[in-house]
Amino acid sequence: MSRFRYLRLSERVEAEGGHRWPVSPTHLRADLATNLSELYGSEVPAYTTLVEACEHVNADVLARRGDDAERLGSIRRVTAERHGAIRVGTEAELAQVARIFGACGMHPVGFYDLREATPPIPVVSTAFRPLAGGELAENPFRVFTSVLVVDDRRFFDERTEARLREFLDARTLFPAELLQLADLMGSEGELTHEQADRFLELATASFALSDEPVDRVWYEHLEAISSVAADIGGVGSTHINHLTPRVLDIDALYARMGELGIEMIDRIQGPPRVEPGEGVDVLLRQTSFRALAEPRRFREPDGSVVDAHLRVRFGEVEARGVALTPAGRDLYDGRGLRAFPRTEEELHAQGLAYYRRDDQGRLQPIVYEDFLPKSAAGIFASNLTSDGTADARQRASSRDAAWMQEALGRTLHDPYALYEAERAGEVYRFPPR
Repeated sequence: MSRFRYLRLSERVEAEGGHRWPVSPTHLRADLATNLSELYGSEVPAYTTLVEACEHVNADVLARRGDDAERLGSIRRVTAERHGAIRVGTEAELAQVARIFGACGMHPVGFYDLREATPPIPVVSTAFRPLAGGELAENPFRVFTSVLVVDDRRFFDERTEARLREFLDARTLFPAELLQLADLMGSEGELTHEQADRFLELATASFALSDEPVDRVWYEHLEAISSVAADIGGVGSTHINHLTPRVLDIDALYARMGELGIEMIDRIQGPPRVEPGEGVDVLLRQTSFRALAEPRRFREPDGSVVDAHLRVRFGEVEARGVALTPAGRDLYDGRGLRAFPRTEEELHAQGLAYYRRDDQGRLQPIVYEDFLPKSAAGIFASNLTSDGTADARQRASSRDAAWMQEALGRTLHDPYALYEAERAGEVYRFPPR
C-alpha cells in the first residue's frame, strides 16, 4: 500500500475538543472520499496537479460570475466533489461493494452497458451515490462501479471464462472485518469513532494499488481481448481506477493542464461547449489526462519477477449541468444540443430539463448527478492500450437492470425517479424490490 496519512476521526475529535458524537453514514462518506483522494494523490501525483488546477479555475469562475457560479452547487460542494471508478469481477464482489458503499449512505443508481460502446468493453456498470438532495449537498461522493461479464462469448471463449472464474473466485478483495463493520453501520445507522477509524483504514487499503506481482502471460492474454478485462481479471485486487474532481469551466481546465505540460486525451466528452447567452449547460462533460506508465512487477513463465510498467489509471475531470427529463434526453440523444432552446425558462416550459422554483418563484436547476454511457466509454477507450477483440457473431450474455439489482441484493434506483422527487419537493421513497 502506498505511504500516505489517512484521516483518523479520533484525531479530529481531539482537535475539536473531545466531543465524541456517533459517526453517521454522511460523516463516513465524506471521510472515505478524503482518504481515497489522499491515497490516489500519493499513487498518481498528476492527480494532485489536476485538483490544484481545478481549484484555480473554480476560483477564477467564482470571481468572474459571482453567485451565478454556484447555481448548480455551492463552491464548498464543488470543491469537495469527487467521483471514483472501480472495477470488480464477480457478482459476489459487486454485492460486497454494495455493502461497503451502503455503509456510507451510497446507493446504486442506474444501469450502464459498456459492451455496446465503440470499441466494446466487456463490463456492465452502476453508480453508487447519495440519493437525497441534502445528502448530495453535504457530500456528493459517487463511485462508478463496473463488473466483468465473463460469460459473454463475444469476448471470452469457454476456456478463458473457466480460468477467469477460477482466478476471480480464489481472490479476496475485501476483508471480513470491513464487511462486518459495513453491515453494522447498515443495521445500527452509526458507528463509534473507533469502529469508523477501522472501517476507513480497511476500506482505503482495499482500494490501494497492490504491489503483488502480476502473471505476465495471463495478463497479456486478457489484454489482447480487452485492457479493462486485464485490469479486472489479471490482478489479485481492485483499485481506484480514476478519481474525478469537478470544475466549473472544463475548457479552461483542459487548456491549463496543457500549459502545465500534462498530456490530455484528444477531446472533451459529452455535450459541446455552450457560450454565455447561447444556451444552457446540460448533463455532463468529461475529459482526462492520459493514462500514465506506473511501475508494476510481473512474474515471468520461469517464475522470476521483473519490474515493468502498466498504463491503466488516468486523471478524469468533469463539469456538470442541469439534469434532462426523459423527453429532454430523447431530444439530446436524437438531435444533439443544437435542437435545444437557449434559455432555462424555455427548457422548463417545454419539459426538457429538471427545475424547481424557490420561495421567490425563481427557477433553480437540478444538477445532473449521474453518467453518460457514451462519455464513460469514450474516456475508457481514450486510455486503453488497445481496442481489444470482440467477435460480434458469438453469443451475447443477457445483462440488464433486473440482473444488476439481483446481483447487488438491494434496490437499483432509477435516476429519473430521483430527479422527479427533487423537482416536486418530495421525500424520495425506496420502491419495493
